[in-house]
Amino acid sequence: MIDPLYGFVFLGLFSPGPNVVLLTASGARFGLKRTLPHLFGVVLGVGITAGLTGLGIATLLARAPVSELALKIAAGGWMLWMAWGLWHSHRARGQGRDRPMTLIEAVLFQWINPKVWAVALAASSAYPGGYGPLGEAIRLGSAFSGLNLLCCLFWASAGSLLTWLLTTPQAWRIFSRIMAVALGSFSVMVFQ
Repeated sequence: MIDPLYGFVFLGLFSPGPNVVLLTASGARFGLKRTLPHLFGVVLGVGITAGLTGLGIATLLARAPVSELALKIAAGGWMLWMAWGLWHSHRARGQGRDRPMTLIEAVLFQWINPKVWAVALAASSAYPGGYGPLGEAIRLGSAFSGLNLLCCLFWASAGSLLTWLLTTPQAWRIFSRIMAVALGSFSVMVFQ
C-alpha cells in the first residue's frame, strides 16, 4: 500500500504557490535548460526544509515568536522584490545581469517559502511514519524532494512551452504581470 504522505505532498507541492509561479516564469523567460539550476535548488531546498520539520523545528519556532515574525517579514519582502522584478521583466536577451535564479538562491528561498513550510509542517504532523527524529527527517526530506522534482519539471517545462505563445512584447508583458501579481499575492498571505 502506498503511504498517504505521498499523495498529500504531491498535491501540496503541485498546486500554485511561489515556486510554481517562479519556475513557470523562468521556464518561459529563459527556457528549461537555463532554469535547471533554479529547479534543482527548489528540489534540494524543499527536501531540506521538510527534513527539518521531521527533526522538530516547528517546536523551536513555536517557542520563539520573534523568529517566526522575522521569517514572515523576510518571506514577504523577498517575494515582493521578486514580483517587482517580474513586473518589469523583458524576454531574456542573454546579456547583462538578466539570469534565472541560481541553485543557492533557490535553496535559500525555500527556507522562507511559507507554502513549503505549511505543507511540510502539515505533512509531518498529519502523516507520521513512526520513526525517530532522524528517520522522520530522512523520510520527509526524500518524499518532498522526490515528488517535487516531478512537480518542478512539469511547471518549468510548461513555462518553456509558453514561449511559443509569448512571441510579442505585449504578450510577454501580460504574462509577466500576471505572474508578478500572483507572486505578490503570496507575500500578503504570509501574514494570515
